[in-house]
Amino acid sequence: MKKFHYSWVVLAVTFCAIIVAGIVRSSSGIFIDPFESEFGWSRPSISFAFAVCLFLYGFSGPFMAAFVEIFGLKRMMLWSMAVLAIGLAFTFIMQTEWQLILIWGVMIGIGSGLFLTVLSTQVANRWFAKRRGLAVGILTAATATGQLVLLPVLAIFIQNYSWRAAILLILVLSVVMFIIIALLMRSFPKDIGLTPYGQEDMTVEEPPVKGRNPFKMAIGSLLEGLRVKEFWLLAGSFFICGLSTSGLIGTHFISYCVSFGIPLVMAASMLSFMGIFDLIGTTLSGWLSDRFDNRWLLFWYYSLRGVSLVFLPFALSQGSYTWLVIFSIFYGLDWIATVPPTIGLTRQKFGVEKSAMMYGWIVAAHQVGAGVAAYFGGVAFNVFGSYMWAFILAGGFCLLASLFVILLKKHDPKIA
Repeated sequence: MKKFHYSWVVLAVTFCAIIVAGIVRSSSGIFIDPFESEFGWSRPSISFAFAVCLFLYGFSGPFMAAFVEIFGLKRMMLWSMAVLAIGLAFTFIMQTEWQLILIWGVMIGIGSGLFLTVLSTQVANRWFAKRRGLAVGILTAATATGQLVLLPVLAIFIQNYSWRAAILLILVLSVVMFIIIALLMRSFPKDIGLTPYGQEDMTVEEPPVKGRNPFKMAIGSLLEGLRVKEFWLLAGSFFICGLSTSGLIGTHFISYCVSFGIPLVMAASMLSFMGIFDLIGTTLSGWLSDRFDNRWLLFWYYSLRGVSLVFLPFALSQGSYTWLVIFSIFYGLDWIATVPPTIGLTRQKFGVEKSAMMYGWIVAAHQVGAGVAAYFGGVAFNVFGSYMWAFILAGGFCLLASLFVILLKKHDPKIA
């Protein structure tokens, strides 16, 4: 038997860290109604704070990639998890809307930035010479699964105790994860005398570069990307990806279900159900991205997602849980299946060295879309008294994204 490679331990630690960060960030959607009831804040105001979070965690991605190059992967993971824990602790004493924006907009946004944007790319690039697509698929599956899987538990805590009990639960998870990262995480294979998984020789990665300006590195990569057509197409399609997932579904799906009389715990359970199928769909997408043209994978992912979003208002109007379960399975399989092929296309175009920062900027576009949907979803609810048009428009945008990706250069998965 071949010796067990430590890369799988790193993958497991990263997987769990992403899940915890995803739980913290995505729990915002379940706190809309409790915050509205207790503090008397308007839904657009609360939605704005969560939109700031989505925006900042997206735009922090390329800078996080640069910081990782300078300060090291393990250290940045520890700092980021510490910021999340501190932000959760401050939630217990917040009283005003500006505090909500500072804590759940700025702190949670920046704290989750590394975990939910470039971390999967960084770990796959550093620790895997083979099976990179699969590694990315597993880690990006954790991104959405973490954002969804514990929502029913948090909803039960809110329903039976209070929103503070739910905050305490995810705070404890954050502290435990901080300890696990400190004990088990490593920045490079060479730190423990190994090569990346699937690589024989020791001519491996360079250690973090001291003295370089991370902001200059990040901005330089953006300027390079802006001159390339493929960057615009990938960023444009990922803008729509963010709009149609974490921005709309992640923030407003529970409230949309509650407006049809579906109990809070049941609505949260449907979102968690999507997370289970996302784990399957995104891991499978990673496996497929190692074998097939990533453009056509993205074409079908966006097309099918668009159809499912247009279907959701119909499913809710039927008053039957069966249709809602069908939507949750179908949508869940496609939740962030777009990530592995998008990373594959980015890596093919810009190379392994630059792919993390380039992907960070593409994720920034994703989070702009998410922020737009999170805020204007709340505005649409106030104007129309329903989320229906927000979901139908998002479905139409997904069909547009499917056309963007076909314009990309043909992808050879063996190169990436």
